[in-house]
Formats: sequence, structure tokens, C-alpha cells
Amino acid sequence: MTATAPMMMPMLARGRHRSPRRGACFMELASYLAGETWTDSPACTDESLAHLARLVNDLSSNDARPRLSPMIPSVIGLRGLGAGFADEVALIAAVHALPIAAQERQRGIAVGVLRILGEVGDYDSQAHDVWKASARTLLRQHYGIERWAREFVDRMGLVSRDRSATGAMTEIATRGIAEACVSDPDDRLCELLRAAIAWAHECAGANPALVPELQPQHWTAVVRPA
Repeated sequence: MTATAPMMMPMLARGRHRSPRRGACFMELASYLAGETWTDSPACTDESLAHLARLVNDLSSNDARPRLSPMIPSVIGLRGLGAGFADEVALIAAVHALPIAAQERQRGIAVGVLRILGEVGDYDSQAHDVWKASARTLLRQHYGIERWAREFVDRMGLVSRDRSATGAMTEIATRGIAEACVSDPDDRLCELLRAAIAWAHECAGANPALVPELQPQHWTAVVRPA
């Protein structure tokens, strides 16, 4: 069956591309739609959200990746989301990943959660209480993993003021979803990105209903259809 124009979606690809002739990832197409120079780190989107979008783009299967494209317009203009937003993205990823990730990933996630919660180390997070509470509740449901994380920090210590660790935690959690022994990792990755975008809109005080739909005329000049 041939797709009609409204059903067409961009053929997204993994990784960074020098030009649209070589392909496009989620954030590169966002930069194009925003009228910026072609890049996977456009100024139109908070870098923490862009980091998650790149991870979800790259870790999704080739068949599922085009399904992410309707969300691309919704990340444009999401800037200045608060000092705690990067930590909030990491906690959102942790909440989605911890119940299904392999044990090795769970341990890394648990250390990161305890750090953001201020229960180990001396990191000062400004993450919203709603995500701190959600992560704390989930962590306590996985008592064995939490205990391992606390004992690990007691033995090894923690360089907790390094803010780059927050991005690393987001990556560990996102990869945990992609590699989990579940039947629907692509769906779960998509839902993670959708949840983070929804929270970003709430932080920005924006109305997601006002985001324009992605139409073929917006992107077919630079990206071929899926």
C-alpha cells in the first residue's frame, strides 16, 4: 500500500550527519525546521532534552525510528527550563528504566538516583520534588539494588559535584531500556522521550496542543520519506 501524504514520515537515521544528503537524525531535522544551521545540537532545544532525543533516535530500531518524527516540532523552542531540568530528565529516564533494565544497568541508575536525591555525596540538585519523590519511591521498591548502590558508594566514594554525571545517568538509563529483555523496547523508548517532552512543556508553560503537526512539505525537500 502506498502511503498518502499525511501518513508520510521522514526517514531518520542513526548518528550525526554533515548534511541532509547523508541522512538526518531527530535533532538535525529539528534544527532544519527551526531555521538554524544543520546540527544535532541546535540552540532551539535545551541540551539535556536534545541529548535524550539523540539517544532515543540512535537506540531505536530502523523500523521504529520514523515513528519518533511527529515529536520533532514539539522540541523546538524549549529553552530556559530551570536549573534542575537536566536532573529531571535523568530522573524521568531512571523511572522508565529501573523496573526493566538488566542488573548492571540498574546498579548504575541507582547510584545516579541516590546522588541526585542528595542521599550520597554532596551534589546539590534543584530537580522538582515530583520527580524526586517518584524516583525515591521506585528505588525503595528495588531494595536490593538500592542497598548495593549505597554500599558501592561507601567503598568507592563519589565525585558528586560533576554535573556531567547527570548526562551519563540519562544515557545509562536509556540504554537500559533499549537493551532490556522486553518485547517492546522501541515503544518504551518512544514513551520516555514523549514523557520528557511533556515535562519540558510544563516547565516552559507551553501548550503542547499549539505545536504544529509535522507535514511532508516541511521536510521532503531535505529528507526522503520512510
